[in-house]
Amino acid sequence: MGLLGGSFNPAHAGHLHIARIALARLRLQQVWLLVSPGNPLKPARGMAPLGQRLASAQGLADGCRIVATAIESALHTRFTVDTLRVLSQRFPRVKFIWLMGADNLVQLPRWRRWKKIVALMPFAVLARPTYNHRALASRAALCLRPARRPACSASILAATTAPSWAFLSVRQHYASATEIRRQAMGE
Repeated sequence: MGLLGGSFNPAHAGHLHIARIALARLRLQQVWLLVSPGNPLKPARGMAPLGQRLASAQGLADGCRIVATAIESALHTRFTVDTLRVLSQRFPRVKFIWLMGADNLVQLPRWRRWKKIVALMPFAVLARPTYNHRALASRAALCLRPARRPACSASILAATTAPSWAFLSVRQHYASATEIRRQAMGE
């Protein structure tokens, strides 16, 4: 089971692109789009209401293999570390893989208890335009270098013990929620 968290402000074709690649390359049964009630690292100003962001993610999801959910709101978790811990406890037989774009690997050390996050479950980093070199040279990537697995073995990532991760150099999608919001405002 892949978990792709984010603000989804709004959800866009790039999110769907990542979910589909993760399903295929990691041989996942399902990807959950975890629509965050609020991102502690992003300003609340300009953030659409949760219901609107969830609806945009549901518009991308097929409801079967790709499912949009606001489960963090129901769990009353605000930070990724808490969400992943609770999901692992609630679904002890599910093999979860955390999914993130290369941009998030760059900023991972800013996340609350980031080393605990990577110890909770394996994760896959998907290439993202303009971030890949910075991501692979980032503090998190250097710290986690011994836990990195080759991309060719990414399909068995769920069977590995965390910390364990892979960087997937895949065809990249240039959609950006920031750019979509900027265009919607007529900038």
